[in-house]
Amino acid sequence: MILLISGASHTGKTVLAQKLMERIGYPYLSIDHLKMGLIRSGQTSLKPDSPDSALVDYLWPIVREIVKTAIENGQNLIVEGCYIPFDWKNSFDKTYLARIRYLCLVMDEVYLREHWEEIRSRANDIERRQDDSSFTQEIAAKENRYFLSGCLENGLNYLFFNKESLVDPGLEMFLSR
Repeated sequence: MILLISGASHTGKTVLAQKLMERIGYPYLSIDHLKMGLIRSGQTSLKPDSPDSALVDYLWPIVREIVKTAIENGQNLIVEGCYIPFDWKNSFDKTYLARIRYLCLVMDEVYLREHWEEIRSRANDIERRQDDSSFTQEIAAKENRYFLSGCLENGLNYLFFNKESLVDPGLEMFLSR
């Protein structure tokens, strides 16, 4: 099984991937690690702060082929990152799609406002981020609206963090299908 986890920055994609790795034993691939490896090795002229659309266009074909290879080899894998396009299903035929599950993490504006300090304090739970003091609540809200809109327009599964529910039962459905 391949688990794709997407969402805006600071929504907990890497933390979820780590917890799933510990719980179900699947290895995970951080698209951010792939991005930085390609940038630091000089394999691309893109930069860490290049527009997300350019990063998706560059990284997705590589990630797509990693996913196909894992499926062809009967391997399980968690892939997490914000560079998974909303039309990702168009990259695979039915044989591959039967082995892939997608989940996007989305926080609403009330949740962001009420939990902003906790969200910021957990930014380095798994990875050590560079200075991201420019990442504001307004930017977070805009990114989360973008991901929610993309999920709704493309009929994609998402886990919604809002005031009423911090954990959605959709996570168990994501794991059990």
